[in-house]
Amino acid sequence: MRTPKSPESTYDRRRLRQWLSGEARADGVSRRDMLRLLAAAGAGSAAAVPLGLNTPAAAATSPGIVKPLPDDWFTVRGTNAETKFASLAGTGYHTPVDHFFVRNHTSTPVLDAAGWTLTVHGDGLTHDRTVEFTLDDLKELPAVTRTAFVECAGNGRSFFTGQQGQTVTGTAWTLGAIGTARWRGVRLADVLRHAGLGRHAVDVMPRGLDPDYVTADGTDLGRVRRPLPVSKALDDVLLAYEMNGEPLPYDHGHPVRVLVPSWIGISSIKWVGEIEVSAQPLYSPWNTDFYRLFGDAYPAGGSAPLARQTIKSAWELAWDANLDANARHRLTGRSWSGHGGIARVDVSTDGGTSWRRARLHDAPQRNGWVRWSVDWRASAPGAYTLLARATDTTGRTQPDTTVLNTQGYLFDAVVRHPVKAV
Repeated sequence: MRTPKSPESTYDRRRLRQWLSGEARADGVSRRDMLRLLAAAGAGSAAAVPLGLNTPAAAATSPGIVKPLPDDWFTVRGTNAETKFASLAGTGYHTPVDHFFVRNHTSTPVLDAAGWTLTVHGDGLTHDRTVEFTLDDLKELPAVTRTAFVECAGNGRSFFTGQQGQTVTGTAWTLGAIGTARWRGVRLADVLRHAGLGRHAVDVMPRGLDPDYVTADGTDLGRVRRPLPVSKALDDVLLAYEMNGEPLPYDHGHPVRVLVPSWIGISSIKWVGEIEVSAQPLYSPWNTDFYRLFGDAYPAGGSAPLARQTIKSAWELAWDANLDANARHRLTGRSWSGHGGIARVDVSTDGGTSWRRARLHDAPQRNGWVRWSVDWRASAPGAYTLLARATDTTGRTQPDTTVLNTQGYLFDAVVRHPVKAV
């Protein structure tokens, strides 16, 4: 069955026009309430508070996260656990599952794979019908294995404050809200066609089985859900049931999750239990007032809903790491982009006065990252600032600063990483 495709930008412009004209309706909450909530709280955070770089939680556990969270590997941030980037040094291309960051709006549900079903329904299916799939049903469809990163839209958010002196709301991620894994599952396109996708379908909205998300003021927004255009759903989206060769762990979507390569992490709904297929554009709090750009640089009603991730680089070093001033060091890091593979990484070890090319250890890969390294010896004991600037295969290069948006999404500027030679 063929379904017409349209560019993501066209889809987003249409959705934005509908939202600004009042046609959009957020499922489960009124537009007025959502605008009130936006003013009162940051997306996905317990409260709207200024962020700072040096405010990591020291706990090694989190209520609502199942797996262990060793202090050497994670910083716990409320319902979330950020990977400490230094812990990825030497771990290989794919992020080990036990190092993989956790982004929860509420808490990890412990679901029984044997009793799990996926319900696909909506007026975008032929005859507006409802179809159910078990995990065994999915495994009877052709399996696909795909390597891709998953990254929270707020990754790097704390640098708006710590580096640019700006106040934003939301979880104070540094750069560890990302992980790359080898995912195995079935194409969402195959599932939709088996369910009877109609030629008139416009949007596909997966919904998770985690508990309802309730804001600090008691507003129940329901279960996490966010629509995709049919053009994307039929492109490269997976319903994944394995991660790095093993069944999905609880914290990462067991038994089945959505994987939307290169898009912001909220698109890759975990613990998926329902997919609505619609002949009209769909809306939820997660594509109307959350995961959009608001601020002086954007329209009064906000930007179009966020889709692709931006470009970033991170050093595999602790913040303020102490390095032997008398030794030669092989410094390592990783760079990635939602728009293309990484073609080049330039680094500076003197705060940006001079730059040189880093050695890339992976070929540019769509949806993946590149590991890189550079040799360095300090000229003298003291404080140094390391910088890494990536350029992807589409020509995008990390800027010196990121334009402010109030919820702190898509930080892409070059990060100034302090170290000490002692």
